Amino acid sequence: MKTLHKNVLIALTALGIAGAAVAQTAPVQPQEGRHGQAVSAEQRAAFKAERQAKRAEWQAQREAKLRAELKLTRQQEPAFAAFIAAGKPAQGPQARAEHEKLAALPAPQRLQQQIERQKQRTARMEARLAALNNLYAVLTPEQKQVLDSKAMRFGGRHHGHRGGQHGERGAALQS
Repeated sequence: MKTLHKNVLIALTALGIAGAAVAQTAPVQPQEGRHGQAVSAEQRAAFKAERQAKRAEWQAQREAKLRAELKLTRQQEPAFAAFIAAGKPAQGPQARAEHEKLAALPAPQRLQQQIERQKQRTARMEARLAALNNLYAVLTPEQKQVLDSKAMRFGGRHHGHRGGQHGERGAALQS
């Protein structure tokens, strides 16, 4: 009986050693992209820069289209430029670092920081309102109508169903 026990113990030990050799950790692979390809930090930065460039191009096209539709005069151009400048986003690349710093704070300090950031957002919105009021003051009634219909869409065009309503009921609510 002792030999059988000894042979089983030797076999289990050999299996354990072989299993440990097979189960070594795999080398760390770079983060994969959308379709399984590896993406380096440089590629991620390039993708981000490309997205930002496309967004800036889209915004410039939208601004040019609005400027053309408004048919601005030379006297109205400074007010329009101030309105566009007031609408530019204030967040920069430091947003992620601020978010990580905020997550490390205790709850009362985190809430205080969030209140401060909300005050900054409110100040930016008030500056945009002042620029809009200045622009509105120099526009003709026809231009005001164009601005109301084109520039101030409150969230733009959303795709999907209104309030989760489907079919006839959703169509009735939309009309």
